[in-house]
Amino acid sequence: MKTTAERQDTTAEPAADKGAQKKRSDDRGSLKSMQKLMAVLDCFSVYEQSLTLNDIAVRCGIPKTTAHRLVTSLREVKLLEQDHERDRYRMGIRLFELGSIVLANLDIFSRSRHLVQRLMDTTGENSHLCVFDGTNVISVEHIEPGSGRVNWTTALSISPAYCTGVGKAVLAYQDGSVVAKIVRGGLRPFTPNSITDPDVLAADLEATRRRGYSIDNAEHQPLIRCIAAPIRNVTGRVFAAVSASGPSSRMTDDRLFSFAPLVIATADEISRLSGYVPR
Repeated sequence: MKTTAERQDTTAEPAADKGAQKKRSDDRGSLKSMQKLMAVLDCFSVYEQSLTLNDIAVRCGIPKTTAHRLVTSLREVKLLEQDHERDRYRMGIRLFELGSIVLANLDIFSRSRHLVQRLMDTTGENSHLCVFDGTNVISVEHIEPGSGRVNWTTALSISPAYCTGVGKAVLAYQDGSVVAKIVRGGLRPFTPNSITDPDVLAADLEATRRRGYSIDNAEHQPLIRCIAAPIRNVTGRVFAAVSASGPSSRMTDDRLFSFAPLVIATADEISRLSGYVPR
C-alpha cells in the first residue's frame, strides 16, 4: 500500500505537467497574436498609407470582427491612428519614434563610412549605402552641428526598392512573398525607364542574382544610372546595398561595368564588418 506522501507525489506530477502545458499553450497563443498584429501593420506601405477596416481584413484574410479587435489593440498603444471622418486607419507616430531609435543605433553607417568614401573617391561618382525596410531602401545621414551628445539630427532619404540600384540589389535576394507585396503595392513609374511589369522585374532580379550586382538604368531619376551590390549581415541575410551612381552621359555601359568589381568588393567588406563570414 502507498503512503500518503507517495500518493501526493503521483497527483502532483500530472498537475505540474498540466501547468507546463498551459504555459506552452499561452506562449504559442501570445506568439500567434503578435504575428496577427504584425500582419496588420504589414498591410500599410508608402503607397497605401491609409486603409479601411475592410481593406485590412481582406489583406490579412481574417474576419472583419477579428480585424477590428486587432486594430483596436494597435490604436491603444498608438501604433495605429484613425481618421474618424473617413473611417480609415494609418500608421501611428509611435512607429516613427521607435524607428528613429533603431536608425540612431544602426551603426553600419558609421562603421562603413570610410569604405563608402573610398568608393566615391575611386570612381569619382556618388556613392550611397542604404538599408532595406521591407518595402523601400533608406539612406541615413547623421548631422552633428554641435559638440553636445544630444545635439544631433538624423536625415532620412527613402526610395522605392523596385526602381533603384540599391533597392534591386537587396530585393533580388528576398523571399518571393516580399517581392509579391511590393508588386501588390503598385510599380509606379518614376521615369520612362521604370519597370512596371512584374515579369520584367522578376527577370531583372534574376539577372542581378546571376551577376552579383544590379543596374538602375535611369529608372528612378531621369538621366542617372547606378550600379549596386548586396550587403549581408551575420546570418547571411541581404539587408543593405552600396552603389555608385552618376549622370548617364558619364555612366556609359563600359564605365558602369568597370565599376562592378569595385562596388562588389566594397559590399563584401561592409558585409564582413557586419559579421558575415563567407563560406
